[in-house]
Amino acid sequence: MTIPFLELLTLENIQALGWIVAQVLTITLPLFLAVAYLTFAERKIIGAMQLRIGPNMVGPKGLGQPIADAVKLMFKEIIIPSGASKIPFIIAPVMVMVPALMAWAVIPFDKGLVLADINLGVLYLLAVSSIGIYGVLIAGWASNSKYPFLGAVRSGAQMISYEVSMGLTVMTVILLSGSMNLTAIVEAQQGMWYMVPLFPMFIVFLISILAETNRAPFDLPEGEAELVAGFHAEYSSMPFALFFLGEYANMILMSGITAVLFMGGWLPPISTPLFDAVPGFFWFSLKVAFVLFVFLWARATLPRFRYDQLMRLGWKVFLPFTLLWLIIVAASMHIFGLVGA
Repeated sequence: MTIPFLELLTLENIQALGWIVAQVLTITLPLFLAVAYLTFAERKIIGAMQLRIGPNMVGPKGLGQPIADAVKLMFKEIIIPSGASKIPFIIAPVMVMVPALMAWAVIPFDKGLVLADINLGVLYLLAVSSIGIYGVLIAGWASNSKYPFLGAVRSGAQMISYEVSMGLTVMTVILLSGSMNLTAIVEAQQGMWYMVPLFPMFIVFLISILAETNRAPFDLPEGEAELVAGFHAEYSSMPFALFFLGEYANMILMSGITAVLFMGGWLPPISTPLFDAVPGFFWFSLKVAFVLFVFLWARATLPRFRYDQLMRLGWKVFLPFTLLWLIIVAASMHIFGLVGA
């Protein structure tokens, strides 16, 4: 039995839809702004580390540079190679950007401040964050060019390799907290953040998110010395901008996941009347900023890995190490009768 569309257009349904749209925009619009100024922060921080000035000409202290870059990309011509598969070529950048936005639906910014507080939040995050690889693979294949195709194959192998160790790392957090709900995981860290008892897994997770987001020293899919620009070599204008935004949005997303799983989310470092009076969103933002600084620090200081080193680290080091730690955590909880919160 079909329900006529007009019967759904009640005042209550329209108000509910408007409220949902307002909530989504409240998350996505600041996120776009954060992505734009993360590029500015990266250029300034790396410039300071390498004794360079960085952007300083557009606006006061160079603060208008991200806006100038966005306007420039908007007005450039979109060029589609004659041999490319046009529909997949256009869809690919969207498939990279959209999952990076969708994942924020379950990230708790503060106690009760979450768009969808679902019980399987961790599973949702793992599923959504894995979709982005399809955009990369489709972009390399649809370009009908050798360098983008090789970059896409590299990226696919790299992301799959490090998602395995990331998944095992997240399982140790689930074991300790006894829940897959992200709010419950944060609340289970009231006495101690999980980065303390799970410090080796925290380090593995940090390294894995560098590889997962194709960031230095694991930026092999975009290795300009071998692959020009990797999987997006044939893209220009706004499709290229979507890849660019997707990369930086994924960096912020992975930093948010790290803050929630290992660094207590919105919880303060220590529970004191002064720290407890500070809004939880401030502590969450501070932790995300710290992990983002680690991203930029790694790019400024570490040389790029060879591809065989990257695969060896993922499959021969991280996989057995995370499996061992998962067994140790599970056995310790069984022996000492520990039960997740």
